[in-house]
Amino acid sequence: MAMMSRTRDLLMEGFEGFVREGSFKWALPRRGEDGDDEDPDASPSSGKRASVAALSAKANAVVARCARILEVSIDDLQKDFDKQASDSLKQQTNYARNFLEYCCFMALAQISQVAGYLADKTFRRLTFDMMLAWEAPSSSNQISVKVEVDSTVSLEAFIRIAPAIPTVADVVTCSNLFDVLSNSTGGRLSFSVYDKYLSGLDRYGYVMMFAFCHAEVKAVALCKIYKVYHGTYLGLSICFISYRAIKKMKTQSESSLLSSIRSQRGERILEIDGTLTTQPVLEHVGISTWPGRLTLTDHALYFEALRVVTYDKPKAYELAEDVKQVIKPELTGPWGSRLFDKAVMYKSTTLTEPVIIEFPELTGHSRRDYWLAIMSEVLYAHSFVRKFDISGVDKEETVLKAVLGILRLQAIEELGFPVPIRYESLLMFNLCDKLPGGDVILETLARAIASRTSDRSTQAGTSRGMHAVLSNLGVVSSVNNGERLFVGEVVVGEMSSLQKAVTDSMNNYKKVELAQASVDGVKVDGLDTNLAVMKELLSPVSELWRVLIMLSSWDEPIKSMVFCSLFSYIIIRGWVVYFVVMVLLFSATFMFLTRLSNQGKPMAEVKVASPPPMNTMEQLLAVQNAISKIEELVQDANIVLLKIRALLLAFPSQATDRAILALVLMALSLAIVPTRMLMLVMFLEAFTNKSPPRRASTERWTRRLREWWFSIPAAPVVVEKDKEDKKTR
Repeated sequence: MAMMSRTRDLLMEGFEGFVREGSFKWALPRRGEDGDDEDPDASPSSGKRASVAALSAKANAVVARCARILEVSIDDLQKDFDKQASDSLKQQTNYARNFLEYCCFMALAQISQVAGYLADKTFRRLTFDMMLAWEAPSSSNQISVKVEVDSTVSLEAFIRIAPAIPTVADVVTCSNLFDVLSNSTGGRLSFSVYDKYLSGLDRYGYVMMFAFCHAEVKAVALCKIYKVYHGTYLGLSICFISYRAIKKMKTQSESSLLSSIRSQRGERILEIDGTLTTQPVLEHVGISTWPGRLTLTDHALYFEALRVVTYDKPKAYELAEDVKQVIKPELTGPWGSRLFDKAVMYKSTTLTEPVIIEFPELTGHSRRDYWLAIMSEVLYAHSFVRKFDISGVDKEETVLKAVLGILRLQAIEELGFPVPIRYESLLMFNLCDKLPGGDVILETLARAIASRTSDRSTQAGTSRGMHAVLSNLGVVSSVNNGERLFVGEVVVGEMSSLQKAVTDSMNNYKKVELAQASVDGVKVDGLDTNLAVMKELLSPVSELWRVLIMLSSWDEPIKSMVFCSLFSYIIIRGWVVYFVVMVLLFSATFMFLTRLSNQGKPMAEVKVASPPPMNTMEQLLAVQNAISKIEELVQDANIVLLKIRALLLAFPSQATDRAILALVLMALSLAIVPTRMLMLVMFLEAFTNKSPPRRASTERWTRRLREWWFSIPAAPVVVEKDKEDKKTR
């Protein structure tokens, strides 16, 4: 422990000044606990104006605190904004909100440099006040704010302010996170819930404050390790571990084998399971099953089988490298049965057979869903890194985005917030995989990372001023790009390209959800009922097919003659393509006119006559008959394939000779006869073979063809049993 203390002192010595500069002296209260009684006229700098006339009282209080954080006067802050902002941002209608956003983003960027900022309740109150001020930034609209919502925050305010603090939220999952936090408060976020969430993040999720450095060290050393890339400080502790994982390892030490494997790549432990006898984890490989401890890092999944008193050598299941991994839910059960939906299957090119990891629990499969989500998040993050060739500090930032998302999910679970949505919706890369247009979000994110890399390289070696300091931690920067004023991934006064991509995708997802809800609502139970619905839906096609059969049978010769003459003329003139075009245009016109006539009207329901009810025995017999018919169809298809095989191998001589002759004639016809004439011949053959002049000859040729087919023997088949011994342990 003495060695650990000396190491920690050496690591922190070079950064003491940096942390002291960002200490929480600005947060010493000149205000009450709720932050509403701060005097906006109290100037942070003597002789300087302490308020802005265009801002509301709440907004002025927030701006004053931002100025103290940045150690500048409000006048200087406003002059700096007026200098950098475009004319559109300085219009009177939106000036108050745009200036407030600028001050908030600048202050939050500097606060985020301070170690342990989430633990300070003054910081939590300040960020909540920023959201309240954002809803009523102007002095002209503060009176219109309702009293009952004055102490709660809307979704719009949350998604503007919260993503500026990378630990608290990200742009992609911000709206879903708000839905979870505001689920119990009627769709608006109260300070008590927000404060509880940030406290949980500080306690359960701030992974960058913990290091588990050696297997023999039982305690968790509180240290923070930095690595420098061109003047950018990024937390890169070689062995981060989350508080949730620490709790589960409280009575067990990390195995030296796993520690040595992790230390090679500096892997961070994110989650551990299987340490409690009441919540075991089982690994199924073939017919063998072993309980053990499951560990997830930001690079791989490790399973340590439990022996008598110790853990076996850890098995590594790679998530970072491209080995064609597949992770999906799986069913398990005794003796290979598929009964319980509580497992995850992992397979890759490095494994001879898939591995199934089961998470037993009495009811539901929430443990499995949670592990499936966090495993997939790590896998998708590294897939994103490989796809867009991201490396260096940008790669670390990208993986850190996935890590922070997992830690936010852990904090929400530990604090007992009800999660009405799937776990995947709170994890950025999982959500992008599920959302329509998620690939566009990832492409936009990749462009933002590339742009930030370019800015970082061009600004290397420049002086660290009020704006240069925003690039710390590789998370935010302030860049004036033409008409747009960027602060990190957020644009002052408007949505960034990433936010626009997320908004468009979310809007499309809502449409998909509505469509899926309609799909779930029309599903019916019972094979007979589903067949009745299908029969009713296919009735127009069935009617068209009945008409074509009637015309080809020549039961009404006049109609059949007109039909054959018309289509023969179309084929001879080469109008087949135009006929298809007319059919498509007619369909489009019909849909357009139907849409105009049905505007505002509900969609007409499909009425289906209910089939007679069947008891259980009748249903079993119906299923058995259906299976028997399917088996007969498969047998007939196999016989056809075996006869074709016999023909190709020239087994029956006479039948093969006729087949060869027919193939030669077909080849010559295709080579010599024009395509238009071939189409005409095939059409006339199909629609005139039952006409009165050809009926007798058609029956005779059909009989001869049937006799020829029956004379072809099937190729022999031998079914061999699998003699390979199953693997056992």
